[in-house]
Amino acid sequence: MMFEQDISEALKTLRDGGIILYPTDTIWGLGCDATNNEAVKKIFRIKERDESRSLLILVNGEMMLERYVHGVPETAFELISVTDSPLTIIYPRGKNLADGVCSSDGSVGIRICNDEFCNQLISRFRKPIVSTSANFSGKPSPSIFEEIDEDLIKSTDYVVSHRQNDRRKQSASPVIKLNPDGTLKIIRK
Repeated sequence: MMFEQDISEALKTLRDGGIILYPTDTIWGLGCDATNNEAVKKIFRIKERDESRSLLILVNGEMMLERYVHGVPETAFELISVTDSPLTIIYPRGKNLADGVCSSDGSVGIRICNDEFCNQLISRFRKPIVSTSANFSGKPSPSIFEEIDEDLIKSTDYVVSHRQNDRRKQSASPVIKLNPDGTLKIIRK
């Protein structure tokens, strides 16, 4: 019952341009509608983060990925098909996203999420969701809910209850950058 209530409340918050605090397939994240300029600005304010630093987004599959990336390289599909753990890929050119989601060079970091909660949320929202670590800029990323700063929690519009009691330590995903020429660069292992 709580799972469904969390999905409903998170959807309402996202549709209203609000900020959610939610568990992802990796660490806890701050999220919003990745196509809403004002919501994205709120994320930067909450995190006290420089707006020149881009944000990661979550999608629910390859079809959604293609709606937000100009010309997904074939290499990306190959990487996605062989990985069995969360993997963030930085694509050369994003599209249809809010200001601040893409880097100044137009690139965008996207992860196809394999978490049941996130997939249901994204599928029902029908748009990508920002997923930035639930911490103030420069502070350590929380691996479990109880490590999240109380002031950060209070600054969000909805806090998901699902998995708050999960004590399994999580870590951020590896990040690979796909260059326009098809070469790869490992950003984070």
